[in-house]
Amino acid sequence: MYARNAILARIRSAIADAPTPEPVPRDYHRKPMSGPGDVEKFAHTVDDYHAQVHRADESTVAEVVTGLIAEGARAVVPPDLPESWRPRRGVVVDGAPAELSTLELDAIEVVVTGCTLGIAATGTIVLDGGVGQGRRALTLVPDHHICIIRADQIVDTVPQAFHALDPTRPLTFISGPSATSDIELNRVEGVHGPRTLDVVIVR
Repeated sequence: MYARNAILARIRSAIADAPTPEPVPRDYHRKPMSGPGDVEKFAHTVDDYHAQVHRADESTVAEVVTGLIAEGARAVVPPDLPESWRPRRGVVVDGAPAELSTLELDAIEVVVTGCTLGIAATGTIVLDGGVGQGRRALTLVPDHHICIIRADQIVDTVPQAFHALDPTRPLTFISGPSATSDIELNRVEGVHGPRTLDVVIVR
């Protein structure tokens, strides 16, 4: 008998007489979005994660985004990012007619994208590869991510977010800049994604 089968047989034998587990309550507060989420709470929780929060309206998005990019730096954007959101200089497009290689992405300092929604309770941003978001590599390789979110894309709670998300899409959850800890628990930023996260809220 293979070791795997032996282990599973022992587990099944051990739990054979165990009582049926109590059902887990699933009555989360997940009512459909019927009104705007709490934008101020979202801004506060995003700030808690050491991300920088900026405000704009539709007419000033490009100006705000351009101001966040260092002089001489390049910014990569997905091909369907709205023109009014694009930086005014140094723009490189990833996608049609061709995707950049990982090495080419790594040589670009900034990525600018939109997102699917934001969660006020946790300060989390969710991307699903939809319009204006690009592919996953685009938002993970450059060291600085500028993410633009409209106020009407903000929901209050995680259950509300999952109610609105399509589970069949490639979901990426972002809560602040990439950070981890080494074996001595020293915080290290930028290992698994952008070291800097700027969030532009558009009303």
